[in-house]
Amino acid sequence: MNQLCTFQYDPSKSFRGWLKTVARHAWSDLRERHDHVVGGDSLIFSVEARADLEARLEAIYDFELLEIAMEKVRSRVEPSTFEAFRLTAIEGRPAADAARELAMAVGNVYVAKHRVQKLIQQEIRDLSESSGSDGAG
Repeated sequence: MNQLCTFQYDPSKSFRGWLKTVARHAWSDLRERHDHVVGGDSLIFSVEARADLEARLEAIYDFELLEIAMEKVRSRVEPSTFEAFRLTAIEGRPAADAARELAMAVGNVYVAKHRVQKLIQQEIRDLSESSGSDGAG
């Protein structure tokens, strides 16, 4: 039976949990088809492979959530504030380099970076709550 086709998403529960359930059902369906056609187990269906798939899906979900949060914050702060964050937090450049490039005081670069990081963290919390994601899965 194709479990994926019969699965119903419950919006009152965690989106991350829903995604894991969908992945498990897809994995199970694929394994059933494989066993029927080929017969027997295969290394691609090992517990480790399933755990790896789940970890990769989690990482992709987290990355997408971060991207959405960053875009929302980018639209709410001054371009130079976000650029100070991007240069230092994402590109890993020294604050002094970012300050020179943006014609800002070094202290202001640190403040901008910290402010944007806090806003992104809050945005991720808000997005997680609105999707029913508890972060646990």
